[in-house]
Amino acid sequence: MIPIARPQMGEEEKERVWDAMGSGLLAQGPRVRELEEEFAAFIGAGHAVATSSGTTALHLALLGYGIGPGDEVITVPFTFIASANSVLYTGARPVLVDIDERDFTIDVELIEAAITDRTKAIMPVSLYGQPADMPAVSAIAERHGLAVVEDACQAHGAAVGRRMCGTWGAGTFSFYPTKNMTTGEGGMLTTDDGELAERVRLLREHGMKVRYHHDVVGYNFRMTDIAAAIGLAQLPKLPAANERRRAIAARYDVELRGVITPWVRPGVTHVYHQYTIRVNERDAFAEKLRERGVGSAIYYPIPVHRQKPFLALGYGSETVPVTDLVTAQVLSIPVHPSLSDDEVAKVIDAVNMTADELGALHAGAEAGAAGR
Repeated sequence: MIPIARPQMGEEEKERVWDAMGSGLLAQGPRVRELEEEFAAFIGAGHAVATSSGTTALHLALLGYGIGPGDEVITVPFTFIASANSVLYTGARPVLVDIDERDFTIDVELIEAAITDRTKAIMPVSLYGQPADMPAVSAIAERHGLAVVEDACQAHGAAVGRRMCGTWGAGTFSFYPTKNMTTGEGGMLTTDDGELAERVRLLREHGMKVRYHHDVVGYNFRMTDIAAAIGLAQLPKLPAANERRRAIAARYDVELRGVITPWVRPGVTHVYHQYTIRVNERDAFAEKLRERGVGSAIYYPIPVHRQKPFLALGYGSETVPVTDLVTAQVLSIPVHPSLSDDEVAKVIDAVNMTADELGALHAGAEAGAAGR
């Protein structure tokens, strides 16, 4: 079976972890600071703050901007639930805006209609490794005096032109094992705003600047030096890993048939955390792939506003037709950099044979959206 993900750990990761364990400095320490410096330099941001997960990075970014009860944050329903949950953690309310059918990211044409006098931030999600339309989001935020918190948890190294994800407002990244780079578990917040970075650092560690002197109510959202050691070995490998993902995706783009392949906005660098196709009879499609030895996964089978905690809060009646449409069609296939060329060929054959059996899904609706 070709798995949907295959985390890669080499001798470099093992050596750095053993060094960290032997140092006796296991909590947030020198390796965390080194990873922060190197990741900030890689992204092109002035500051990076390591956290315990991508979710806590999102939470801290919102808190750092002073968002709390009574506020609203605009985001999307087609995402992992952590995007919206992080808003709830602050006491604010997520306002869900539909996505663009072409690339699964926030439809920028719908944002301004969702802004109220309670809106404090926009949280675009750069999903599957493709940047949201960050220049457009940033321009809207600037016009209305709003903060931008980019959920770039799947977009390590993705870019608009030469500007990487994570450099508009606050960027947040996840280092979960299946991401384009990992620390085992962990996250990172990036920003050019030194004051924001300082507030986030304070909140990350129990509100302490001086040990045992607590200035505010804070959290234990620290990264360990063991996790940072893994990240320090992973980060130099990220560009080559992303290029391998892009090469596999380019082959899929050309050779897959009977499915809708990902549309990439002109001028952006997609890093293919997932290669997500749209298919006919999605659940049957996934089962036939499994029978042919190819793993797949659905990201995500239930949109945020239909999840039980959100239904309990009064969500569920949102008009988000694109989200409803693609939720029933999306299927991610293996694109991780450890795939061999033979495995890529097997994936292509399995998808094409399955599409032949179940019927093709044509890109008519997508072409209509692209023509707006």
